Amino acid sequence: METPRAEADAASLRALQAGEAAALDRLIARWQVPLHEFAYQYLRNRADAQELVAEVFVRLYQHRNRLRAGTVLSGWLFATLSHLCSNHQRWRRRHATVSLDEADDPQRPPPAVPDRPELEPDRTLQNSEALAALEQALAELPHDLKVPLLLHHYNKMSYQEIAAVVDCSVRGVETRLYRARQRLRLDLGRYLGDGSAA
Repeated sequence: METPRAEADAASLRALQAGEAAALDRLIARWQVPLHEFAYQYLRNRADAQELVAEVFVRLYQHRNRLRAGTVLSGWLFATLSHLCSNHQRWRRRHATVSLDEADDPQRPPPAVPDRPELEPDRTLQNSEALAALEQALAELPHDLKVPLLLHHYNKMSYQEIAAVVDCSVRGVETRLYRARQRLRLDLGRYLGDGSAA
């Protein structure tokens, strides 16, 4: 049984295939923010995330007539975006650049902390280090573990929805999430206080 959102997406896709230009605008309005959130969490660069989300919508328009009637649009959009993110990240590793966008610079100083006596300087530093370690651990996850983790924790997608994106069973999604969490637990053991990193 389709959800009302899935039905609305299917109706917009049919309208887009029939040549209704406003249908693409409806789909962009519906999916732009969730797709951008996913791409940003994957790449940690807002400009790259915006560019790849725009590319997803270009591809949707270009391939609109190839999509079958039963296509789960959310699955197609996120699958396309996850492949674009993976390819883009591989390209960036081979072609290292320096970000001109201060907000996306991994070497930027930590954000200013409001003057609050209950926050001790060493505690603030430890939190900043833990956040940087988490970002690094997420960045180092393999694609097949990173995508389900981001979709589940940041985009709040169900296991069934994630299975449609990554093209595996629900059990496969559970396994990938378990492996991703185990790897993060090992990488972040010193911050979790469980001795995993020993």
